[in-house]
Amino acid sequence: MNPKPTYTNEVGGFKRGTGLLVIEVRNSNPNGDPDRDSDPRQRPDQRGEISPVSYKRKLRDLVSWKGEVWNVLSGDLDLSPAHFGILESRGRVRTDIAKQLTGNGQAFKDAYWDGRVFGNTFLESMKDDEAKKHGFTESEITEFKANAIRTGCVHFGLGLSIAPIDIERHTNTNISGVEEGKDRGMAPMGYRFVPHGVYLMPFFVNPSAAARTGCTGEDIALMLELIRYAYPHTRSHARPAVDLARAWYVEHSDKLGSCSDFTILDALAPTRLGDANTPSKSIADYQLPNALPDELANKKDRHGNPALTLIDLL
Repeated sequence: MNPKPTYTNEVGGFKRGTGLLVIEVRNSNPNGDPDRDSDPRQRPDQRGEISPVSYKRKLRDLVSWKGEVWNVLSGDLDLSPAHFGILESRGRVRTDIAKQLTGNGQAFKDAYWDGRVFGNTFLESMKDDEAKKHGFTESEITEFKANAIRTGCVHFGLGLSIAPIDIERHTNTNISGVEEGKDRGMAPMGYRFVPHGVYLMPFFVNPSAAARTGCTGEDIALMLELIRYAYPHTRSHARPAVDLARAWYVEHSDKLGSCSDFTILDALAPTRLGDANTPSKSIADYQLPNALPDELANKKDRHGNPALTLIDLL
């Protein structure tokens, strides 16, 4: 039986964790680069990239939309919509958020799930003169600025392909014209995609930041449950076939950490078979671990208990 993460609904009611997402891309653009005409992101060594921001956006959207995924998970976890707003959303009013950050900032903590989980620097750039124009006193400005800059409890790392990727570019056509006098439309190289790639994206859960952000165990439980739905429930024209081949979460028995994060990530990373310097054609080009190696599975913490618990998020 696959174990479940252990948590309580208290602030900081969760253990430290190390996660790894194995993301498979098939004929899709997993993350366009605005500096390169929306080409799939790629390093100079030809390995593909997926930004942490793009993945967290999908988690935020599933909570913000309050659609089917939210309906199911909020019912399972007994979550109140009023407590799970999204700070990073359109239409937000900075002055209203600043008011929530005055005093001890509890109103802000109660309102925004992503602020509790991922942290925020939303009001870092708000100038004193701007705040005074909106009626904030000197003490209120000091209060909301003291509460406005927080590192989060969860950090996603850069997604990086194991092997180099190819990028193909096709022309999009439209049956109706967009220019005067044209009866059809065309966008040369408008469809840009990776034929195949496997990317690794690490993430880290740290309870030490919870006291400042108000992050609770149920906040982390929701985040972990959302992971399996992030790609299939946010598909797009450019990203029709991106999904998780594996989603591992290793819970540490010790809140301070029971093992090096890098040791865990290296142990769970797939291996490219054949020529590691050529793009892959399918997931069959990789060997994917299905368990921790014995030296980690049998590792003990400082109290003599099992140090690590491997959890399959899929």
